Amino acid sequence: MNEESVWLEQARQGDKSAFGKIIEAYQSPVFNLAYRMLNNANEAEEAAQEAFIRAYTRLDSYNPAHKFSTWLLSITSNYCIDLIRKRRAVLLSIDEPLPPHPALMSDRTASPESQAVQGEQEQMVQRLLQELPEDYRQAVVLRYWYELSYEEIAEMMETSVSAIKSRLFRARKQLAEVGMAMNIEPSYEASHS
Repeated sequence: MNEESVWLEQARQGDKSAFGKIIEAYQSPVFNLAYRMLNNANEAEEAAQEAFIRAYTRLDSYNPAHKFSTWLLSITSNYCIDLIRKRRAVLLSIDEPLPPHPALMSDRTASPESQAVQGEQEQMVQRLLQELPEDYRQAVVLRYWYELSYEEIAEMMETSVSAIKSRLFRARKQLAEVGMAMNIEPSYEASHS
């Protein structure tokens, strides 16, 4: 039994410090997924907190036959989709500049020029992602940022593997069309299909 399994069992029995260890282990991937989907660091932080709360309150529904990370990222992803839907209903303005992705800012030794290029690339990626329908965006983020298998994504999104492959194909096609309209060269490889 690995350490994570021990923490999960202890957390299922009400041990909050064990669940705290789970939060420490998964806070980065949960935040990064929320950030990619919501495109806002503050909202992503709140979404990550809510995802952990939901996971803790639903631990009895977790099936140990499946990967815990898939289950947790599924909770995060579904919560973010709910937020996106609410955001669209309120019609918030998206004219403000995008913050850089925290993972890209970790290289403090890069030259100012390469940091600027990196920042521009991050903004371009975020703009392209925002053009996708939410179910396409979710599939793209889970596949290319988290490198989840088609099966894991299908399980998370409660659909079939063929539906995921179709969404990813359509998403890549749409990203290429939007990128051409914006004069942006797509950066993904065709081998990802």
